[in-house]
Amino acid sequence: MAEIKNLLVVGLGLIGGSVALAARKAGFAERYLGVDLAQDERQGALTLGVVDEVSEHLEDLAPQADLIVLAVPVLAMEPVLQALKPHLKTDAILTDVGSCKAVIAEAAERVFGRQPANFILGHPIAGAERSGVAAAQVDLFRNRKVILTPTATNSPQALDQVRRLWKLAGAEVLEMDIRQHDEVLARTSHLPHLLAFSLVDTLARRDERLDIFRYAAGGFRDFTRVAASDPVMWRDIFLANREATLGALDEFLEGVQRLRDAVEHRDAEELVSTFTHAKSARDYFTALLNETGYQTMQNQKINFVTQPGGGPVQGRIRVPGDKSISHRSIMLGALAEGITQVKGFLEGEDALATLQTFRDLGVLIEGPHNGEVTIHGVGINGLKAPQDPLYLGNSGTSMRLLSGLLAAQSFDCELTGDASLSKRPMGRVADPLRLMGAEIETAEGGRPPLKIKGGQPLKGIHYDLPMASAQVKSCLLLAGLWAEGETSVTEPAPTRDHTERMLQGFGYPVKKDGATASLVGGGQLTACDIDIPADISSATFFMVAAAITPGSDLTLEHVGINPTRDGVINILRLMGADLELSNQREVGGEPVADIRVRYQPLKGIDIPEDQVPLAIDEFPALFIAAACAEGITRLRGAEELRVKESDRIQVMADGLQALGVDCTVLDDGIDIQGKGEAEAVFTTARLQCHHDHRIAMSFAVAGLRASGSITIEDCATVNTSFPGFAELASSVGMKLESERPAGRA
Repeated sequence: MAEIKNLLVVGLGLIGGSVALAARKAGFAERYLGVDLAQDERQGALTLGVVDEVSEHLEDLAPQADLIVLAVPVLAMEPVLQALKPHLKTDAILTDVGSCKAVIAEAAERVFGRQPANFILGHPIAGAERSGVAAAQVDLFRNRKVILTPTATNSPQALDQVRRLWKLAGAEVLEMDIRQHDEVLARTSHLPHLLAFSLVDTLARRDERLDIFRYAAGGFRDFTRVAASDPVMWRDIFLANREATLGALDEFLEGVQRLRDAVEHRDAEELVSTFTHAKSARDYFTALLNETGYQTMQNQKINFVTQPGGGPVQGRIRVPGDKSISHRSIMLGALAEGITQVKGFLEGEDALATLQTFRDLGVLIEGPHNGEVTIHGVGINGLKAPQDPLYLGNSGTSMRLLSGLLAAQSFDCELTGDASLSKRPMGRVADPLRLMGAEIETAEGGRPPLKIKGGQPLKGIHYDLPMASAQVKSCLLLAGLWAEGETSVTEPAPTRDHTERMLQGFGYPVKKDGATASLVGGGQLTACDIDIPADISSATFFMVAAAITPGSDLTLEHVGINPTRDGVINILRLMGADLELSNQREVGGEPVADIRVRYQPLKGIDIPEDQVPLAIDEFPALFIAAACAEGITRLRGAEELRVKESDRIQVMADGLQALGVDCTVLDDGIDIQGKGEAEAVFTTARLQCHHDHRIAMSFAVAGLRASGSITIEDCATVNTSFPGFAELASSVGMKLESERPAGRA
């Protein structure tokens, strides 16, 4: 990368001065130059050591500059570029700090006849109430975001230098399309400033304005703080980003009018609906941005670290609610007539993604509060068009089931997810939905995002599933609610039937004939109460923990034992586990029981293929049990494991081998050579879970039989299905800690 000798800042205000200070501290250039029309700003920059040399005229310093930062008002950009043009070095790099990008790109094209290859448009999301070089701060950009909007014609070398400048200043550098940047900033920055200016101006015109400001609480001061910003700068921003700002303002005015109407007509439900949606959206997305959600796996890191000497595993616990049933309770409750009360809702990120999505579709949902959710159903035809793409995080269940439910709506919508979900196959739902008449676009390879065109009449079909998949079956049955005639699905092996059971609980007839489930479109759903059992997939980690650790005696309460999900119980029993069911009963159409597991030596088995679809999510934990069994455990017919959040066969095999366990990988399964009653089955290792929550928790269980510590990296994704896993594991005897590695962010 070419060396930057001279950095020139044009506009020595707060932002320009802070750029120079941060660059100087990081040693980005040899000399720092500044141009500003104001004598006091030039003198201040020299006095404060912001720059080494200043001038009022661009032609004095521009010929020396290797990189030029344009920190002038956006509407002043064109004349500045015009003045710079004859004095630029051939290879000089330009960048800017303006909060509107399209107007600057257009100005550059007018001045240069094209978008210059070395002009990298940028925008630091940072500022302060004070302005001028005296307010410049060396750490203004530390831990703040800087958005670059490079074009296809930009020089990669120039882009790298600008990116390096901002990273050395301590910023997180992101990239965006120019148009997207302007639309996003119009809503997140420009509109709030406009509202703050307007509110303060309105109140300042009233006779009682002194009392208004004297008794204003903290919320008023926080909201109106930005009204102290530079008026001239913001005038230019609003005019430069006029169209996007008007669009944002129109959307806001529509929302304000709805609230005004609600207050005028005493519409309590509309008020609480709006307020609940606003609060939940802020909480939900704040969690993501604060690195407590899906984004954590790419930003802040959380590792699990096990220590030897854990166990025995003892006590009585209840694991979180069943994720599959939690998803479906929100979906069907939203489509029902009346109010649905849900208990035991899983407050993990996958289920919360579904909940937030239905709020975005116009459904009033209260909670969750300690697992309790109240859903005000809108009826089978009551969903509203979302304003933006529906973001589903890491939840494949949400995306696949929603694609069926949304394929029949009157509006267009787009389903997106995080990096992991964006790699998962969605053609398996898109293809049969197209046979029903849906119009769905996918990315290359049938992967997300899914773009669904509304207003397409659906017709019932019969579909033979090419592989056992409860998600595909449920997707088609949900689409069938709106389809003309009968929709039926035949599966090659039994899969979980939560959708069929819950539809019947909501009063919608579903016929079951052997391996075929069917329903007729055009009916209605009636609200009901739902008590969600504890998730057997989450319980599995503790069942295996007790089954492999001498002296263990653990009871798991209120676990769902749906016969389409009980493969893990059957397989552990075949391996010799001492596993007892008690207090068996049915709750809301779902069978539940308390499960007691006591340690007993396990033996390797050939896992019956008819049990594979009944335990498909539980195999990572079962692989740990197999490693602790006497003899070989063989799994076949499990190719579905290859396309989960990770390739669970290969990832588990890699981890087991790193832990000293012999195994052989096949296309559809694995052979695991167990070590029996050896005191230490596993060695010390550092493992990758590949952002797969079940992999992370399974290797955490392995720590109970390890000779040393096991570190499992990047485990934040455990929150998608089992928030509080590490704490609960520690409470029953596992030695498991969560850590944030130093220097990782």
